Amino acid sequence: MGIYETLGVRPVINASGPVTRLSGNPMHPDVAAAMAEAAQLCVRIDDIQEAAGRYLAEISGAEAGYVTTGAAAGLALSAAAAIARFDVAAMDRLPDTAGLPNEIVIQRAHVTDYSHALRLPGAKLVEVGYVGYPGQGVTWPWDVESAITERTAALAFSIGSAKGIVSLAEMAAIAHRHDLPLIVDAAASLPPRENLRRFIAEGADLVTFSGGKMIGGPQASGLLLGRADLIESVALQQQDMDVYPETWPWRQRYLESGRLPGPPHHGIGRPMKVGKEEIVGLVVALRRFMTRDLEAERRDQQVQLELIIDALRDLPGVAPGLLDDSAAPRPYPTAIIRLDERRLERSAESIVNQLAEEDPPVAVSQNFLDRRALGLVATTLRPGEAEIVAARLKEVLSH
Repeated sequence: MGIYETLGVRPVINASGPVTRLSGNPMHPDVAAAMAEAAQLCVRIDDIQEAAGRYLAEISGAEAGYVTTGAAAGLALSAAAAIARFDVAAMDRLPDTAGLPNEIVIQRAHVTDYSHALRLPGAKLVEVGYVGYPGQGVTWPWDVESAITERTAALAFSIGSAKGIVSLAEMAAIAHRHDLPLIVDAAASLPPRENLRRFIAEGADLVTFSGGKMIGGPQASGLLLGRADLIESVALQQQDMDVYPETWPWRQRYLESGRLPGPPHHGIGRPMKVGKEEIVGLVVALRRFMTRDLEAERRDQQVQLELIIDALRDLPGVAPGLLDDSAAPRPYPTAIIRLDERRLERSAESIVNQLAEEDPPVAVSQNFLDRRALGLVATTLRPGEAEIVAARLKEVLSH
């Protein structure tokens, strides 16, 4: 009897992609084995974080790296580092930012529901520019620069497809003119592998990626890359700080050197602590990611999607097809099934629900419900599951 069965939970056939609500990707056996091995021994978390950070810096060209509990945690820790810097008293106060620079300037087109993570340590978002490009929906560099005051702690940028924005390189130049860090949300920007280096090379000071998406790491993992001083602040605000100054393993580095007056207390990042299993799992997944044949994986995913499309092609009221890469919301093959709801005499939402609630449960992407369409992604499908998805869709869409 499997663990899910003992818990009374039904596994889902996931044709929606590595989304958090569906627990991300099935994990490669090498990653799972590494995590199981790591779980058997105790290590100092700051030691293994530093070792992982050296590897993250090596593959990204950043000064330093840090493993987080996801990309959103990376954003929250980045904001905390930008606000508190190396002030242990400020670290102790967050999210109370009274008297501290706590504003983060962000283009309005880059404000998403994930931007809440930036607010978590007490930051206030200062939105600039407009949406609705081409029209008047444009942001100019002067919009950004004019919003910077003595209260500004950082600038933020979100990787995506928004048009009419100030570019990452321009945002970095503005930030650096004012001696401010630029925080970049690149959660779902891998692949291509080149993005591990690209955003740092363009001037970002902190870049956060999800570890549980296409990298194939644990779902509750992420990587934060950037300036060494900011990563140090992140570590001091995230680590277990229940220590005496005289026995703190970092006493020589920070206390005897005079860099800090004493160890900080548990910081704003304490609820986001990372386990040794996640750190090891992410590193092993990244090593695989750096050598995987991503093009071969894309071709295999496309074959699986075409199999499903072929099974639905002749159904009345159904128009399946592959999206062009430029129209896909993520950097992997995506199929779209356009529905004639009037002819089918039912809504797209009812079809999503039926697929999810019957046996076996099948989850499809809801990214296209506004177009009255279902989405399909093959990155999370295991061998043989494309055929099951095709059969379930054909059954549901034929009645």
